[in-house]
Amino acid sequence: MYHLLNPSHDPYFNLALEEYLTTRTLEDSEWFMLWQNQPAVIVGRHQNTAEEVNQEIVREKNIAVVRRMSGGGAVYHDLGNLNFTFIVTLSGDHSFARFAQPVLAALEKLGIAAELSGRNDLTIAGRKFSGNAQFIGKRRMLHHGTLLFNTDLEIMQQVLNVNPEKMASKGVKSVSSRVANIADHLGQPLTIQDLQEALIQAVGEYWPLEPARELTSEEIAAVNQLADSKYRRWEWNYGRSPQYNLQHSQRYPWGQIDIRLEIKKGRITSCRIYGDFFTGQDIEGLEQALHGIKYSREEVGKLLDSLELHRFIPEMDSQRWLGLIMGDEN
Repeated sequence: MYHLLNPSHDPYFNLALEEYLTTRTLEDSEWFMLWQNQPAVIVGRHQNTAEEVNQEIVREKNIAVVRRMSGGGAVYHDLGNLNFTFIVTLSGDHSFARFAQPVLAALEKLGIAAELSGRNDLTIAGRKFSGNAQFIGKRRMLHHGTLLFNTDLEIMQQVLNVNPEKMASKGVKSVSSRVANIADHLGQPLTIQDLQEALIQAVGEYWPLEPARELTSEEIAAVNQLADSKYRRWEWNYGRSPQYNLQHSQRYPWGQIDIRLEIKKGRITSCRIYGDFFTGQDIEGLEQALHGIKYSREEVGKLLDSLELHRFIPEMDSQRWLGLIMGDEN
C-alpha cells in the first residue's frame, strides 16, 4: 500500500485527489493518506446541499462547500480535524470495522478507549469523534473518515442543518452534545501531529506501507484539472434540484431517504432521491428508471420488481421502495 503525503488544505483539490486515486491510477495500486482541509462543509454524494448547509453562515465565514464521491451525511472540516483515506482493491469485505481497527488501535496507544458504534461512527464514551463513508467503484473501494481532534464545534453546529429526526433517533438535542474532540479525552497534552504519527504506525501494522511519497507535478496537474472541471463547480456541489409536487421521506435504522417527484399528466417527469444512505450502485439509475412511468401502484410496483434493487440500497426491497414512493411510509 502506498503512503501518500498530501500537504494541501484545499478541499476542492483534496476531494478531487481521492477520486483520482480511486479511478485513475494503476488498477492494482492501493493507497493510504492523511490530510486536512481549511474550513469546509463536505456533503454526501446523495444529499440535497441547499438543505444540509446553513447558507448564510458559510457565506459570512467564507466556508467552502464541496460534495464528495461517497454517500453518508454532511460533515464539517477545519484544521482541527484530521482525515484518513484508504483506497483498496475491491473484495468481498466492505465492512467499516476493517478500516476502523487501525484507528482504534492508534487511539488505544494514546490512552483513549474508543469503539465503532452504529453503522459508521467511532465514539468515545458514547460521543462521536469520527464519521466514516465509502464509495464502491468498479475495481476499487474508497473508505474515508474524519477525526475530530480540536475542531471548532460551535462553528460545526452553526453550519450544519441537522435533520431533527436524526437527532431524536439518537436521543440527543444538539450537534455539540453528540460529538467530542479527541484532545479533550487525552491524559497528556498531544498535538495533531502526534495523532498522525500514531495512525501511520498503526496502519503499517495492518497493511505493509511503501515509503511515504508526495504527488508528482504531473499528478498535481491532473488532480487540479479534475478539481476545476468538477469539484469547484456549482453543478457538482449544489446541482439543480427539480421542481416537485410530491415529497416522501422516511428514516430507517441505517439512514434517511427523501424522495422528490414531479408528476405531470399522471406520469413521473422528474425524480430525485436524497439522503445520508450508502449505495452499492449509483442511485441515479433508480431515478432514471422511474422517469416517464405512470404514477400508479401497479406500474411502479411492476417496475420495481424488474430491477435488482439490492444493488442500490441492500436494506430496501421492492415493497419498502413502493411504500415510500407512493407515500405509505410517511
